[in-house]
Amino acid sequence: MRKETMLPEAFLTRMKNTLGEEYAAFLESYEHLRYFSLRINHLKDPFEESLCLLSQKEPVPWAEGGYYYKEEQRPGRHPFHEAGAYYIQEASAMAPAALLSVKPGEKVLDLCAAPGGKSTQLGDAMKGEGLLVCNEIHPQRARILSENIERMGIRNALVLNHDPAVLSEHFPLYFDKVLVDAPCSGEGMFRKNEEAVEEWSEENVKLCAQRQQDILESAAGMVCPGGLLLYSTCTFAPQEDEGAIAAFLIKHPEFHLKEVPLTGGMECGNPAFLRETEAFRGGWEMEKELLKTVRLWPHKLKGEGHFAALLQKDGSSKADRGSSFGFEKTDPEKKYPEWTEFRKSYLKTELSGEYLTFGDQLYLVPAELPSLKGLRVLRAGLHLGTLKKNRFEPSHALALSLKAEEALYSLRLTPKEAVGYMAGETFAAQGEKGWYLILSEDYSAGWGKLAGGIMKNHYPKGLRKQIFLEN
Repeated sequence: MRKETMLPEAFLTRMKNTLGEEYAAFLESYEHLRYFSLRINHLKDPFEESLCLLSQKEPVPWAEGGYYYKEEQRPGRHPFHEAGAYYIQEASAMAPAALLSVKPGEKVLDLCAAPGGKSTQLGDAMKGEGLLVCNEIHPQRARILSENIERMGIRNALVLNHDPAVLSEHFPLYFDKVLVDAPCSGEGMFRKNEEAVEEWSEENVKLCAQRQQDILESAAGMVCPGGLLLYSTCTFAPQEDEGAIAAFLIKHPEFHLKEVPLTGGMECGNPAFLRETEAFRGGWEMEKELLKTVRLWPHKLKGEGHFAALLQKDGSSKADRGSSFGFEKTDPEKKYPEWTEFRKSYLKTELSGEYLTFGDQLYLVPAELPSLKGLRVLRAGLHLGTLKKNRFEPSHALALSLKAEEALYSLRLTPKEAVGYMAGETFAAQGEKGWYLILSEDYSAGWGKLAGGIMKNHYPKGLRKQIFLEN
């Protein structure tokens, strides 16, 4: 809970002028406990086990697989979380990816992707088909993004660490859909993050607005003719929301706003917010256009608040956009016999894509992947494992991407037993010797290797932790 006196005075003054009669209800929302939510990962079917954690089972109206839960349920402290069964994500933040409506087989870019909530939501919708490029400019945040892509078992994702301007040069007119959840002044984070309050200033709002235009400029050049661009923020500042879109449309008449369905308390944007700002210069036609933007207000729905705008680029070009694979195609049977032997011995599924090595690390990359020359790549598709002399050691990422029926051998653990496995414990087991896919209930969690009645634990040492299940 937050009292009025704890919020920046300049912020409160602006919101009072912006909202008018609704200001009291907006302010009152800060006195309420915030809502908690997660999103089921459909790549990890079945998911009924995850739902059993949710006594409410109340869906988030605008996001498939989104559910509210009670704070005391603590789903982040459960082995299902480590197995990628769901992603803990604020409900409003689920709206942008949902509004972009990606489809399997498309080329999709999440330009400001960390920590990964929206990327994993996009990956879920793509069902492993097509190419998902996830980029984050900050190296440490990019590593967290890559870890979350791995945890959720996404096979067709490329994780990059670049300034958006660099990517714009590398992927001209390439993507069917681009998501820009832009860095912003974070006013929608005030209720759950005290640092956001401390860092806020009117000057920072202006700086964010300028940075957002730079990012949008880079994004515009990567959208193919007829493609879609989704812009979003978690702030209420008109300069960063309706103002950002107005400024972008004035500079880029080849884009136009598309109407989206308003669900669960969403409202259209309000161009009137701009009338006293420098951002508004478009007259009545611009005002009419900006009504197609979307606002999620914390006093009108169960969420912290968000802004979104869906734009489409003119044209319908079907021309080649550089979709050819950027590396020499190889015959894995001949070039990677260690992997071939492992696949035939322990997997019951064929994995589609092309093969790529970084040193002794073997990756399976989407066939749609272009050349990566000159790019900082943290993850190139699915990390299969390590090529060692006369043998292959499978990766944790491969395990998390598999379903039980895709592995020849698997071992199902109860959540209590999975807690021990994720802490690094070995345990007795019976069966054929070799590699086993370890399951937490029905969710893939990692590898074990059985020999002499003992299951050797191959859960990565860097991920091992003590998890305390609630009684």
